[in-house]
Amino acid sequence: MEPLDTLRLILAGLLFGLGLLGLFKAPLGSLWKPAVAATEWGHVLAVFPLLLLLLPGGTGFGARVAWCLAALAVILLLSSLIRALRYVKGLEADFAKTFGPVQPRTLPGAPARTAPLVLGDLLSVSTPVVTPTRHTYREVDGHVLQLDLYRSPGAPRPLPLVVVIHGGSWNSGDSSQLNWLNNYLSARGFAVAAINYRLAPRHTFPAQRDDVLAALSWLRENASQLELDPSRIAFLGRSAGGQLALLAAYTARDPAIRAAVALYAPTDLNWGWANPTNPRVMDSPKTLSEYLGGTPAQVQAHFDAASPIDFVLPSSPPTLLVHGTRDELVLAEQSRRLARRLEQANVPHLQLELPWATHGCDANPAGPGGQITTWAVERFLAAAFQDAPRPSAG
Repeated sequence: MEPLDTLRLILAGLLFGLGLLGLFKAPLGSLWKPAVAATEWGHVLAVFPLLLLLLPGGTGFGARVAWCLAALAVILLLSSLIRALRYVKGLEADFAKTFGPVQPRTLPGAPARTAPLVLGDLLSVSTPVVTPTRHTYREVDGHVLQLDLYRSPGAPRPLPLVVVIHGGSWNSGDSSQLNWLNNYLSARGFAVAAINYRLAPRHTFPAQRDDVLAALSWLRENASQLELDPSRIAFLGRSAGGQLALLAAYTARDPAIRAAVALYAPTDLNWGWANPTNPRVMDSPKTLSEYLGGTPAQVQAHFDAASPIDFVLPSSPPTLLVHGTRDELVLAEQSRRLARRLEQANVPHLQLELPWATHGCDANPAGPGGQITTWAVERFLAAAFQDAPRPSAG
């Protein structure tokens, strides 16, 4: 086989393997990020096997195999986008049925998303950059805890507040994580406070929850100086941060907390312990025990107190859940279980389960998961903040 055909065969095989990650869960932790790339950048990556198809080459067996693998890779890498286009049909109607008609906030140069998925935005989605200011909200156990506050200078005051909590399995990450959405929301008239909190295993629960609530208290105490509206607050978190966002929103029992957004978050930690993820992808029992300070047999009270699902009441704030069906790190059943509990309590909610998506489905703002998430968050917050504050639970 000619050297060029050998190289073509190797490249086609690698691209075909990447394409398979767009259909099947990653079997190893090292393949999780490539799976995110295959699902949320697949429409861009499909260019590479397409180029292999267009290159002149030999006619031998190896060349024919390479051509077949490249053709299959194109189809596989485009499959996420195709499924996303099918998924968004009727999504606007479902949203309006749950939350009614809404008018998203806009500012000059920062229009709202026109649809859940816009083909013209698949290569890039731009938004004005809002430079955050850093503030210390708490000093505890020798730690100086800070938050990044995004506020557009042109937005009318006071600003409704979105508290953003980063993911990272409770043991990593910081307030700079995936900050594109922070810019997007703040450019459209929201204040966004992206917070840092103490990390496991050095600090175990309830340290993280206490830090979130301390950040909320600091923001409310300084609302006048920071030009924030303390009567319109939402929590938004990703993964582990989603668990903290839900827990804070559901346990604060504060009518000023008008909304909770959880992206691919664990919601029932007892169920998560009993139903671990693939250990070759992530050792979820170890992650939970380091966060909570032990096993259920040792710290059952912590597992109970850290499970947002157990704190749902009819007065709980409206909730938006986004999860990928193929999530290898936090099983989609976590969001399904919470959605069922919210349904039983008659809490307004919307569960978006993206059939093609995996953990971190909003990592690419221009990708199908990123576009849909931005569209849904934007409209959900507009719906949550548009009416009078909810009555007190008391």
